[in-house]
Amino acid sequence: MTALADVMDRLRALIEMGGPVIALIGLVSVATLAVVLYKLWQFSASGVGRHTALRAAVAEWDRGEARSARRALDQSRSYLAPVIARAFDTAPDADDAATRRLEAEAAARFARLERGFRFLDTVAQVAPLLGLFGTVLGMIEAFRALQEAGSQVDPSLLAGGIWVALLTTAAGLAVAMPASVVLSWLEARVARDRALADHALGVVLRPDNVPAAREAPQGRAVPAGA
Repeated sequence: MTALADVMDRLRALIEMGGPVIALIGLVSVATLAVVLYKLWQFSASGVGRHTALRAAVAEWDRGEARSARRALDQSRSYLAPVIARAFDTAPDADDAATRRLEAEAAARFARLERGFRFLDTVAQVAPLLGLFGTVLGMIEAFRALQEAGSQVDPSLLAGGIWVALLTTAAGLAVAMPASVVLSWLEARVARDRALADHALGVVLRPDNVPAAREAPQGRAVPAGA
């Protein structure tokens, strides 16, 4: 409890020095941390970036081994597995409407993963501006105090005011930079998965070995003139 009380006292003193802007930046930092932790959990639970079994299933399908492909897909825990399974059921006679439906389902899954990205992008852009706004207010206050001092100018008065004013800029950058880095990392992972989904759907719907992918029943030969 003593350590927690000490931390709270330090935070209270920091807010008193930086004013309401520091408090606002603190609230933004808490919300940003919550969003980042949620996105990390969501990406881990969805299996983002973990598509070994799915890639193997698509490769088997491309070779015409439909049964092996389905067995491999059953081992996948990827959030894209249901889309690829539906593509298996649709291929290779998928028309444009079916293809668009599959692409829309994949896009909907990516949209769920991208929720919160706009918030992180807004934080990365607005947090430094909040810090700068606090700095401008602090500088105005520092020069006002300097003017009121008149001929009794104390350099430490101005230096102390500038130090407090710059505190908000540092706080804004401390929130914006991690948010920008995490956002770039999350976007890169989604972009790789999107490329994988486009490739997988393209392979499944237009396999090289179409007759094998159809799984034609054994023992029913196709007449040569058909």
